[in-house]
Amino acid sequence: MTDEIHVLDTFLDDAFDGQERLSSADLQRRAVAADLPAMALTRVDALPEGEYAQDEAAEALRALEV
Repeated sequence: MTDEIHVLDTFLDDAFDGQERLSSADLQRRAVAADLPAMALTRVDALPEGEYAQDEAAEALRALEV
């Protein structure tokens, strides 16, 4: 799980570079484009619909049970 969280944190750093908020759909598209590992991609796909600041997205991704 620790490696997966590290991958997600790095992904979020890149995704939110210069962005204040991103929608869950934007995060899903960026995750596919970033070629995330399957388990990390599954977490991003499971995000509830809405807009997220980076810290909100990180918290939501950690809280997901997948």
